[in-house]
Amino acid sequence: MITTETTYDVGLAPAVASAPAVAVARRTGFRWNAAALAVAPTAGVLLIAVYGFLLWSLVVSFTDSQFAPSFHFVGLDQYVRLWQNDRWQVSAANLLVFSLSFVAITVAIGLLLAILLDQKIRAEGVLRVIYLYPMAISLIVTGTAWKWILNPELGLEKLLIDMGFQNASFDWLINPERATYTLVIAAVWQTVGFVMAIFLAALRGVDEEIIKAARLEGASIYRIYWSIILPMMRAPLFTVMVILIYQAVRSYDLVVSLTNGGPGYSSDLPTTFMFNLAFKRGQLAQGSASAMMILLTVVVIIVPYLLSEMRHEKRHSH
Repeated sequence: MITTETTYDVGLAPAVASAPAVAVARRTGFRWNAAALAVAPTAGVLLIAVYGFLLWSLVVSFTDSQFAPSFHFVGLDQYVRLWQNDRWQVSAANLLVFSLSFVAITVAIGLLLAILLDQKIRAEGVLRVIYLYPMAISLIVTGTAWKWILNPELGLEKLLIDMGFQNASFDWLINPERATYTLVIAAVWQTVGFVMAIFLAALRGVDEEIIKAARLEGASIYRIYWSIILPMMRAPLFTVMVILIYQAVRSYDLVVSLTNGGPGYSSDLPTTFMFNLAFKRGQLAQGSASAMMILLTVVVIIVPYLLSEMRHEKRHSH
């Protein structure tokens, strides 16, 4: 009798013990299925609207398509013609000038403002709001506002002349050699507050004990920032530079609202060149080729950043 009961209990134990596990597995599976179902529409739209059309643009760039896709493949002919196009060469050179100037000036001013606010000055909250306010404005509004400010008949030049400086001249907006720099001015004004906020957060994250120790050793404020704090900000600096370069490469609405690529096409960027070629002049294949070159530029910027972050996480995980 004892043997029978013992056998019965032992045989029943696995079934009883597995019941909670089965319930947990069912609940987990239900949650996973519900999450997958919720994400499926977004994933489907992303797959089609982004990666699908990206692949389609790549295919079209190897054809002779004009107003409509023809799928008559011509190899790399569109890319060769693209780099032989004077307007594309001007837009690529403008992108280089715009990107370097925009990144360098924005980082310098943003870092300077962050260091200033890090001194815990009065009205810090008000100044932060003032510096960050341009980020709340769309680039279309920014471009329109600076178009008025830089207009020789309405803006700075007229203001200086009215103040008595009769020989004052600020004709950058209509000067083909300087029109690109008006884009830099507007872009810096729009973005510098964002950069300042990132640097300020990094500065506030520095251990104060290190700063106190440096002060006890007699180091000046300049020496503390230059030799101790700034070398510790390599990660946020690299992040800011990647974001700014990416923003410079994809700039379109600021150009359209401020200069519209003019005078002539002297301030064209690759994005405006691509839009005009593909949608206004009916050169679909060559417009797709220029879009692929823009994508390649973004990939060259983003991939090293991602690899660096992965190496950093792997190094700290060990």
